[in-house]
Parts: sequence; C-alpha cells; structure tokens
Amino acid sequence: MNITRVGFGAWAVGGTGYAFGWGAQDDEESVAAIRHAVASGVNWIDTAAGYGLGHSEEIVARALAGIAEADRPYVFTKCGLIWDGSAPGGGAFAQVGAADSIRREVDASLRRLGVERIDLYQLHWPPRDGTPAEDAVATLHELRTAGKIRSVGVSNFGVDLLERVAPVGGVETLQPPFSAIRRETAAEILPYCAKHDIGVIVYSPMQAGLLTGSWSAQRSATLPADDWRRRSPDFTGESLHRNLALADVLRGVAKRHQVSVAAVAVAWTLAFDGVTGAIVGARRPSQVDGWIAAATLTLTADDLDDIELGIDRLGVGSGPSRPMW
Repeated sequence: MNITRVGFGAWAVGGTGYAFGWGAQDDEESVAAIRHAVASGVNWIDTAAGYGLGHSEEIVARALAGIAEADRPYVFTKCGLIWDGSAPGGGAFAQVGAADSIRREVDASLRRLGVERIDLYQLHWPPRDGTPAEDAVATLHELRTAGKIRSVGVSNFGVDLLERVAPVGGVETLQPPFSAIRRETAAEILPYCAKHDIGVIVYSPMQAGLLTGSWSAQRSATLPADDWRRRSPDFTGESLHRNLALADVLRGVAKRHQVSVAAVAVAWTLAFDGVTGAIVGARRPSQVDGWIAAATLTLTADDLDDIELGIDRLGVGSGPSRPMW
C-alpha cells in the first residue's frame, strides 16, 4: 500500500459510553469530516473496534458508503481490546490475544465496516490474558492467509516484542504514540523500525488537541466528565502550562510558513526518519482543513532549531527533541 503522509484518525468519532470516549459527538459531522478528508487527498482511515465499542467503525462505514468505489480509502482497524463494563471504575478494557477472540473480533469488524477485507489489521495492545504476543501475531497471519485482512500490524509494541514476533512472520507496521510532547518513540523504536523495514504510523501527533494552537486552560477546565482528557495529567496543572507554551513555540514556525499550529505539530513527527505517516483526528470538516497542510509541509533546519530550543527550555516530555538523519 502506498499511503499518504497523513491519515484520518477515527478514535474521537467513536463518541462516549466508555472510559476512553471524547464526549458526545455529532455523527453527521463525523461522517462529513471523513468524506472531506478523503476529498482533500487522504487515502487511509485508522479506526478500532474499541473506539466507541464499535461505533467508530460504524461511522467509518457510513462515510465510505458515500464515496465512489474508485476513490475509497484504505481502512485500518484493530483488535485485542475486550470491554468489561463491570470492572471497577466504570469499566475497563481487557487486553486479549486468544485466537478464538481475535477471530470473532475480525468478523465483527468486517460486518460493522461493511467491507470484505480489512487493509491493515492491528493488535491494539500487547496481550495480558496469558497469550504470548507471538501467538496473537500468528493468528493475524492466519487471517491474512484466509483473505480476511491484507496486512498485519501492531500498536503500542516495544522493540522487545517486535523481536519476539519476528520468527512467526513479524509485522508490516507499528502504531506508536508520538508527538513533540511525547517523544520516547524516537529514541529506540523508530531506528529499529527503519532498520527492519517496518512501516510506522504514529498516533496523537497533536497530543489529543494540545498542539492544535486552539487549546486553552479554560477549555481544559470545561471538558465534560465523559471526555478522557479530563483525567489526563497533560491537561492540568504545570504540565498543561508547559504544553501550551510549546504550542506557542510552534505558532512562530506556523506563521513563518503561513500554516496552522496543528500542521506544524504533525509535520514535526513526519520529519523523523522511520515515520511513514501520521494519524490525525477530526470531528468536523474544518478540523481537517486545520492539519491537511502537514502532508506537504517540510520544516527547515531553522524551524527544527526553534522547536528543539523550545522543548528543551520548557522541559516538556522526554525523548529526542530533534529529528536525526
């Protein structure tokens, strides 16, 4: 698959009703956002069975139904998270890698998405049900042989697990978190994937909205109770103050290129060797317009200097603060 540098992330459009929701969503706006992204040149969508407990996949299916077959994007989704609503704290996901569970999940995702084959099927998190990661990945390869999926991927794996699954066929892609705030991926994972020809599609390059240029302390304070960000330390206290200050650093670079802060935040992740593409979320068409320029934006050495100095001065996050080639 030859994918565009940015893809549409469908986590937020899954809505609420579970512990990792983004608050209430307008499904019609979500559908319009996906279609607008595709019309703007984006050729892949990343979703998961866990997003909205299947609702995100249903929204993706609704959006695809309005797109001509020749223009349809690749569809990526994930398995391995099983919701337990009776768990303490209002419910939790179990990280399951058992073969029978994955087989049930892929069939359910195929039905919800309304497709005959999933282009990229990813294990969402390393299993914690006693199933070795290599057994779970082997099941994904069986699904590919059966024609239910096209490519095998994982999300949130470290180098140790990538090496463990290599003997059973390995993976074609990895999906890790990566932003100017959360940079640990650049230290070891990106070099490893570049060396071993594993595609990397990073998630949360705008750190769940903090690096869009439109976030504020007031917005953090007024997040609804059913938005997971309300419980995140990145969105409160001194961490929030530093994160917003970093967004202001990106604002200076954005002005230089006459693009949005969001576009700079995403382009910064794309500047790293080993990053194939970035997953960028949106809940309405105007948000797509805010970051679409990242696909063609090349940051200069001066831009990267400014961002590196800002990260180091503010003490934001951890990990490499500049791309290395």
